[in-house]
Amino acid sequence: MLKIKSFVFSPIQENTYLLYDEFNNCAIIDPGCYFDAEKEQLTQFIRQSGLTAKMLLNTHCHLDHIFGNKYIAETYGLVAQIHEKEKVVLEFAPTSGLMYNLPFDNYTGEFIFLKEGDTILIGKDELKVIEAPGHSPGHICFYSAKQNFLIGGDVLFNRSIGRTDLPGGNHEQLIKNIKEKLFVLPDETVVYSGHGPATTIGEEKQENPYLT
Repeated sequence: MLKIKSFVFSPIQENTYLLYDEFNNCAIIDPGCYFDAEKEQLTQFIRQSGLTAKMLLNTHCHLDHIFGNKYIAETYGLVAQIHEKEKVVLEFAPTSGLMYNLPFDNYTGEFIFLKEGDTILIGKDELKVIEAPGHSPGHICFYSAKQNFLIGGDVLFNRSIGRTDLPGGNHEQLIKNIKEKLFVLPDETVVYSGHGPATTIGEEKQENPYLT
């Protein structure tokens, strides 16, 4: 069984997630730690919980979701796992950071590319990769059918959806993917979004003003 620990990092208030099992295997998803104190907060939790960081996963590569990629990769000897179409987004991120007055050192290591239907193993627990572009060109989500949760990035929020006015965004594609890829999941599926509180698929089917 996977446990989920969330952190809210950076001036952009991004949700960073740790997923870990009873054997202390840990996956770090979208490390948005920007300030040194945030980086220390994340690594201190990993250290004090006795976790072993096994993988670095990104739902997508907008700057607020990758601020900590370089730090995490170097600290734990990890390779970033992303969708191939997000590589160009990651490469542009430092330029975007300067526009927001948020300069940072970008990840420059190798990649493991993920695609629709791939299975990620955290110990014995499985996450399925779901491609759901629209907010960004290679956006993916991580779904646990066994535990009914989705690490959804910036696709679907509590009563909102991801913005589509950034480079590579596509509003029609986003809506289509939410309805065809996410809304087919069980209503009780908990959605852990890239910003704001968690929600469920059932709630968003009924209450989301962008989708009802």
